[in-house]
Amino acid sequence: MGLFDIFSKKKADGLVGSMDKLLGIVDQSLLVFRDGVKNYLYNDESSFVDNLSSMASLEAEAGARIREIESTLYSRGYLIRSRGDIMRLLERFDHIISIISVDLVQFEIENPKIPAELRKEFLKLSELASMAVESTIPGSKAYFTQPEDVAETTERVYFYEKEAVKLSQSIKRTVFHDMVDELKLSEKFHLRYFALHIEDLAKAAVKVAEQLSVMAIKRAL
Repeated sequence: MGLFDIFSKKKADGLVGSMDKLLGIVDQSLLVFRDGVKNYLYNDESSFVDNLSSMASLEAEAGARIREIESTLYSRGYLIRSRGDIMRLLERFDHIISIISVDLVQFEIENPKIPAELRKEFLKLSELASMAVESTIPGSKAYFTQPEDVAETTERVYFYEKEAVKLSQSIKRTVFHDMVDELKLSEKFHLRYFALHIEDLAKAAVKVAEQLSVMAIKRAL
């Protein structure tokens, strides 16, 4: 019996449903992330605090959902062939949730000074990174239902990740080459640090896409 047959059976509905719920949490987290970055950049402190609270709740919810899926994987013998791959996929999504949470918390703790002329660039960077992760969601769902569609959805991940890296480099270049007198060296390093951490979200999406590609190939065998 192939993996496609396993996942098409009713007994796998619980696993697929739990994965859908986890992916929903990832999607909500991305919305909170984008809103949080925007609220920080435009000094909406009250809304930013709400974003931090929402993200803490989502992170806890994601952890509980992941543990639930792991329990399902280990308790059902018919999933043994796919267990390791799904576990690695869960780890990659857990890492994404962690990046989002840590990035928002670091904005609150370190309070970086972001020049007004760079606000749109940082907001756009957060959007591109988020879109890279968003593009992994349909691909993850397709793995369980239509594995032949995984490659099509993951192509979007690579596109948005590449755009995020280009914009991050542009921001860093602007900071170090064009703001020579406006910023202290320490402030330039700080801005580079935050650009890199938002960029890391897009790179984490690529890790998901790579894992999905491997999983889809195995399902086709």
